[in-house]
Amino acid sequence: MSLRGLRACMVCSIVQPGSKFVSGGCPNCDGFLEMRHSADTVQDCTSAVFEGMISLADPESSWVAKWQRLQGYAPGTYAVKVEGVLPDDYISAAENAGVRYIPRDGTAAEEA
Repeated sequence: MSLRGLRACMVCSIVQPGSKFVSGGCPNCDGFLEMRHSADTVQDCTSAVFEGMISLADPESSWVAKWQRLQGYAPGTYAVKVEGVLPDDYISAAENAGVRYIPRDGTAAEEA
């Protein structure tokens, strides 16, 4: 499997090819990030720089999902850390949708 072209969402950290974000959006965040059919939004809201990958089949019962704050998200492959800065407009869109944005680069204080 080639890792070239993979990107991670800066909100939920799901990893998939950049082309899949463009064609189908983010399975967790497309309701407010609206990446589908927008290569510019995919560039703004995802990062090609991430560390580690976790495959989750059942995010609801996985302790790893709880540890990584992934409960309630779609099954898939997620990055452990995602580098990048989400633009303020998208942070506002997330918060307006009831999603509390927590940077996934390890800089935010961990919460229980």
